[in-house]
Amino acid sequence: MRILTIIFFSFSILLSTGCSSGSEINGRNFKTALKSVKMIKGRLPQEKRIAFELSFWAARTTYRNNEEFLDIVGGKSPDEMIEVGKDIFAKRKAEGFKEYQQYANWDEMIAKYAKDREEQNTPSKRDPRDSENSVIYKL
Repeated sequence: MRILTIIFFSFSILLSTGCSSGSEINGRNFKTALKSVKMIKGRLPQEKRIAFELSFWAARTTYRNNEEFLDIVGGKSPDEMIEVGKDIFAKRKAEGFKEYQQYANWDEMIAKYAKDREEQNTPSKRDPRDSENSVIYKL
């Protein structure tokens, strides 16, 4: 009985430490940061997913030094990362960054990227000329 209790407590301690920061970016190195971003992105609702992804990559393009970048994104939750992205957007827009000048604010940029992503996911209509190029032969 004593061994069973020890096993139970060790398992619960391992489980609690292993699963405690599943919704935060792991900033040990760039590879683990990418893995945690991929995992977090898969769990987010669609309306936050694009903002989170854009925020992460905006931080990456702003901070090219790995140590500085990992210090900024490490341990951030999705909402905190989106706030970092909004700050980077405002700072770079004020500096005259060409890509951000076409948007009035952060929400407009997110709406544009969401619309683009939706258009990519919708299937295109078949071209009527393709019906003539069928691989199914009439016998």
